Amino acid sequence: MQIIPLPAFRDNYIWLLRAGSHAVVVDPGDAAPVLRYLADEGLSLAAILITHHHPDHVGGVMALLEHAAVPVYGPALETIPDLTHPVGEGDEVSVPALGLRLRVLDIPGHTAGHVGYYAAPALFCGDTLFAAGCGRLFEGTPAQMFASLQKLAALPGETQVYCTHEYTLSNLAFAAAVEPGNPAIAERIARCEAIRAGQQPTVPFPLAGELLTNPFLRAHEPAVVRQAEARAAGALASPVEVFAVLREWKNSF
Repeated sequence: MQIIPLPAFRDNYIWLLRAGSHAVVVDPGDAAPVLRYLADEGLSLAAILITHHHPDHVGGVMALLEHAAVPVYGPALETIPDLTHPVGEGDEVSVPALGLRLRVLDIPGHTAGHVGYYAAPALFCGDTLFAAGCGRLFEGTPAQMFASLQKLAALPGETQVYCTHEYTLSNLAFAAAVEPGNPAIAERIARCEAIRAGQQPTVPFPLAGELLTNPFLRAHEPAVVRQAEARAAGALASPVEVFAVLREWKNSF
């Protein structure tokens, strides 16, 4: 199994999984790069996976279905045109043509019904977890997003995270503002700057590194709590409250 990033728009990644002569795509906001890759590589599309309803994740579905009538999996709690297989927590997506089986995870917060797809060691998490960051709360609550991030953080450390945006350096700049004394963040910034200088994606990334550098997964750390309380000008009673302050801070960073 190979997993290929197909750049789209300004900073999106469409993930294409391929094995033999077949492929699956995750969050195809634009059909053009997918169709081009399929044609160039002589691949047949076997399925489409959607994490949430935003246009930059579903905009290419209709055109892809005109090319190949394949199953479209996506969150049961969201309205997505052309969805054929609504899924939610605990469901399994099976794509026999690739020998692929993925477990569905409910991870709301960015949107109300956001889902992820997990097949060790790969996690496709849409806009819930980013490298050193997390998605904005467009429809969910801080408690929902915090619970979703905790669910993902509990996966094995060797999990490779395939999110859908190249936000890494801007997220790391915020992480450094939250924890200026964290050497793991400084090391990651240097590493990712070199990667981007070579015009390569910083995604995927190992989950273990997130636990050391992502402020939204570190809401229990004393240094992070102190910064959040300084920002809030008062004591915060729980990691969820710390997370909420961090998310609001990041919105204006």
